[in-house]
Amino acid sequence: MSTPQPAPIRIVVADDHEVIRVGYAELLATQDDFTVVGTAEDGARAVRLCRDLEPDLVLMDVRMPVMDGIEATARLAADTATRVLILTTFDLDEHVYDALGAGAGGFLLKDVTAERLFDAVRVVASGEALLAPTVTRRLIAEFARQRPTPSARRTARLGELTPREAQVLRLIAEGLSNPEIAARLHVGEETVKTHVSRVLGKLGLRDRTQAVVAAYESGLVVPRA
Repeated sequence: MSTPQPAPIRIVVADDHEVIRVGYAELLATQDDFTVVGTAEDGARAVRLCRDLEPDLVLMDVRMPVMDGIEATARLAADTATRVLILTTFDLDEHVYDALGAGAGGFLLKDVTAERLFDAVRVVASGEALLAPTVTRRLIAEFARQRPTPSARRTARLGELTPREAQVLRLIAEGLSNPEIAARLHVGEETVKTHVSRVLGKLGLRDRTQAVVAAYESGLVVPRA
């Protein structure tokens, strides 16, 4: 008996530049496990499409007319199950920090290779956060440095964490995976998963990417000079 194939990942591409939008759609369509179900030239249309079509993931540009990618991300995170993968420029778009906080599952630079794009779509669509330590932490630290006043709400919520949970949050902010955290703390991976789940629950966070943002935003982790 043959093993049934999983359903393809259903994708919406949102970018205000037609050449870029069409190019990404055509590139993603080359993969057997992807189906591009729609494209949008602005954030408002992206939100409408995602609500109508219920895709697994939207590849979202930040700077778009009518509604930008930040507002669109926040709306989708609030009332849909669609995951958001943000596109940004190489010079660290200042709005990406807000998009991550709004609920984006991760981000890509616009000069990303095709293989990295495919991998990122699969990771974020599966419900995981895209945390590339060499890039994501650099971006978040940069914008946390521009916002030196810790969030009072985030700081207050940190008091609900146990010392071990706070330690796990710091390690998440360093970009460590669950196996790496388990090795660092000399505990089992299942124990780490439990701690991560509790951290997300107590802080009201959607995923690990938001956990990294919260760690910097609260002052738990201080950006390096």
